[in-house]
Amino acid sequence: MELETAEFCREIETYLCRKNDGHLIRIVGPSFEIVSRWAAEAIPLKVAFRGIDRYFDRYYGKGPRRRPVKIDFCEADVRDVFDEWRKALGLQSEEGAPPPRSRESLPSHLERVVMRLTSLRAGGSLDDAFDAVVDRAARELDAARASPRGLRGEARQALIARLAALDGELLATARATLERAAFDEIAAEADEELARFRQTMAPDAFARAREAAVDRLLRDRLGLPVIRFE
Repeated sequence: MELETAEFCREIETYLCRKNDGHLIRIVGPSFEIVSRWAAEAIPLKVAFRGIDRYFDRYYGKGPRRRPVKIDFCEADVRDVFDEWRKALGLQSEEGAPPPRSRESLPSHLERVVMRLTSLRAGGSLDDAFDAVVDRAARELDAARASPRGLRGEARQALIARLAALDGELLATARATLERAAFDEIAAEADEELARFRQTMAPDAFARAREAAVDRLLRDRLGLPVIRFE
């Protein structure tokens, strides 16, 4: 465990150094305790990296940087990304309660997804079968946005069900069109992310989490939005 924690901390320190344009900020003392807790809680390295990226994106957005970033400043973002990762995989929080639901409104969700799908189409890198699915989904969601605001009851539930169906179709097409070698890389990465959870999860729960991890990594690889509304 000590070796794993030390290696985890070295990887984080190396990544932080790159983000700080080569300026080395040592992970020692309180900083080491923070990162050690991440390792003990089985936060995957790439999840931690995304949390660090999120902090740096916000930091850059405020204007010219004044000093190198310490890892301590990134902890809240790392934990936010970890919570999002667990939610995407259907894992429970430490207290055993399901993660909180998104507060994004349905109209805002539709607008964001349509923008992502439109950008994906404009990239011109999709094969014909995948491009057709993306195009149809974009047109269907754009039409849904034009409906009167404030859908209620059965109409709202029908739209949410349709979003889930479109999301599943998009992922199925992505799996079918992705080269086998690329898909195997994604599956191996999913296994690596979940390795430390495998012994504590029931086989069926682990299988569901693995499928969710593959889907999430597939979205990341291809730039696919989450169409379903949660």
